[in-house]
Amino acid sequence: MNEDLMKTLTAEAGRVRADERYALRALVSMDLTSLGEDDTDEKIRDLCSHAVTPRGHVAAVCIYDKFVPLALNELKGTGVRVATVCNFPHGGADAAKAVAEARAQVAAGAQEVDVVLPYKRYKAGGRDQAIALLHQVREVCGETVLLKVILETSQLQSLKIIAEAGRDAIEAGADFIKTSTGKVPGGATLEAAAVMLETIREMTPEVGRPLGFKPSGGLRTVADAAGYLYLADKIMGEGWATPQTLRFGASGLLNDVKNHLGL
Repeated sequence: MNEDLMKTLTAEAGRVRADERYALRALVSMDLTSLGEDDTDEKIRDLCSHAVTPRGHVAAVCIYDKFVPLALNELKGTGVRVATVCNFPHGGADAAKAVAEARAQVAAGAQEVDVVLPYKRYKAGGRDQAIALLHQVREVCGETVLLKVILETSQLQSLKIIAEAGRDAIEAGADFIKTSTGKVPGGATLEAAAVMLETIREMTPEVGRPLGFKPSGGLRTVADAAGYLYLADKIMGEGWATPQTLRFGASGLLNDVKNHLGL
């Protein structure tokens, strides 16, 4: 995608207005998230109780791994998946630690793992070691556990590096590439999203499997989500963005979705 086209698309996306259609699309593609240090069983039960609405359910809840068994029990039979985070939030470089963490998460029943790329090492030139960690986590997740790789785009300095990191993550086995942890300054941006979606568009035929995109960090309103859905429609084509290919990582977005849907 040339720079002028990207500027045009992101400008258009920034002007998209929220409506009921976008609210419904955001609802079913949401990873309803609680990753607070003060999370408790009671808070996670409350989170799960909001995952199903009269207009549909969210795609997944995303929680710390110690709550995975609880969430699986609370959400049994609802169709809502249970995701957790690995190597989070700092993207450490210790592959053995990340692999052990992922192995325990899979054993606990996690259906999706959001792993943080060792972005500091990647940015500093240690790309081979950073990507090796992803390969090893992918192996532990096997073929049944969805793997989302968090690039921490606000820390990667340039759109060029974001594109390179996205390609490397996909080649390492990522099912989704994700913008942010939400734990450092800066979250998802339309510019980073456009680059990541273009990377997915280019890589899908090469790897021969479905690939997805997850913006996360700073998404609070249906208008925010609508901009990313607009970009996905324009870059990937109408009908591409489904819960199997697009997720929104958010904690507060559900409130605005419910307002738009009259819930």
